Amino acid sequence: MSAPLILVTNDDGITAPGIRTLIHAMNQLGEVVVVAPDRPQSGMGHAITLHDSLRLKPMSIDAGPQTEYACSGTPVDCVKLAVHEVLKDRKPDLIVSGVNHGSNASVNVIYSGTMSAAVEGAMQGVPSIGFSLLDYKWDADFRPVEPYLKQIAQDALTHGLPEGVCLNVNFPNADKAPFAGVRVARQALGFWKEAFEERIDPYGKPYYWMRGDYYNPDEAEDTDIWALDRGFVSVVPTQFDLTAHHALSNLHRRLDQR
Repeated sequence: MSAPLILVTNDDGITAPGIRTLIHAMNQLGEVVVVAPDRPQSGMGHAITLHDSLRLKPMSIDAGPQTEYACSGTPVDCVKLAVHEVLKDRKPDLIVSGVNHGSNASVNVIYSGTMSAAVEGAMQGVPSIGFSLLDYKWDADFRPVEPYLKQIAQDALTHGLPEGVCLNVNFPNADKAPFAGVRVARQALGFWKEAFEERIDPYGKPYYWMRGDYYNPDEAEDTDIWALDRGFVSVVPTQFDLTAHHALSNLHRRLDQR
């Protein structure tokens, strides 16, 4: 049997330490093809490039059997180009994104380029996983996450994932290693309270810098934030179907016209 074909991408850029760790781990599971942004693309969400050209550049960054391309577009562009152009008639068995430098737990998943790449993979009908470490530092310690990268990826390769579902996996800061284990959880219902700081540029013109604080009023014990706060690796099944199914019946009664 041939080795599984694994597509690797991220949103921090192809040279980021997180993706280098992910590539090393996936090389132990199958044939790896990397298509990742040529520069940081954090916070891009599910953005795609419509009004500019997209370019791919073959890369050879460090030792390993993987094939690599740097892409001028967003993380979702990377997945689309990889599936339709780089791999052409070879459908990947797994798409993995990350390891992101920083949290994509709770509401962060909405803004995340890392997770949008995984969601796009699910939309393409491929089992997909986004991995993130709760440490924003470029030189963060990714060594404790590697066994879990292999374990969770191998599980997806062996058992697959439900149609339309990808996994959002977050690791506690490596300061909490060894981790307490793995917890399958739901997304905590937290939110960001933003503020904008007005500044003046060298030409005397005002500009704004966004900052914010995260709040989590959701204190239930089945959430990703609860698990992460206690040293667990959180795994949240995530879908691209945004329909609020619980609201359908009431809206049908109020708004449907026959």
